[in-house]
Amino acid sequence: MAGPDFLLRTLAEFRFELRRFLHFSECAALEAGLQPQQHQLLLQVAGAPESTVVTIAYAAERLGLKHNSAVELVNRSQRQGLLARTADACDRRLAILQLTRKGKQVMGRLAGDHARELNEMAPRLAQALEHLGMQAHDGVGAEAQ
Repeated sequence: MAGPDFLLRTLAEFRFELRRFLHFSECAALEAGLQPQQHQLLLQVAGAPESTVVTIAYAAERLGLKHNSAVELVNRSQRQGLLARTADACDRRLAILQLTRKGKQVMGRLAGDHARELNEMAPRLAQALEHLGMQAHDGVGAEAQ
């Protein structure tokens, strides 16, 4: 059984790989003309389940933002022609968010770039997750608490 040092090294490696991916994602967004938070907003709108009505409140929750911060992000994205905002037919107070054609094009390019990067990173992430799973199964780390 591996000890707490192995667990800490594995956690450090996993966090490093996650951070590498996030850095890649932020750089890719900037190269595509988006701020990283805009990319995350568009991703949440585009990737919402079909049955989900994507509102500003939904986006704020998914991004971990306060409502007013999400409104500003939506406004900026709408001004750039990436998002469309329409009032809900039943509750006119709700703003429904959808990607525009331009938004879909940008996200399509970014999705391909991200898929390629994840494909390259997958073996390292999978190995770290496997090691973490083994550690959790063996109960390693409990004595460090």
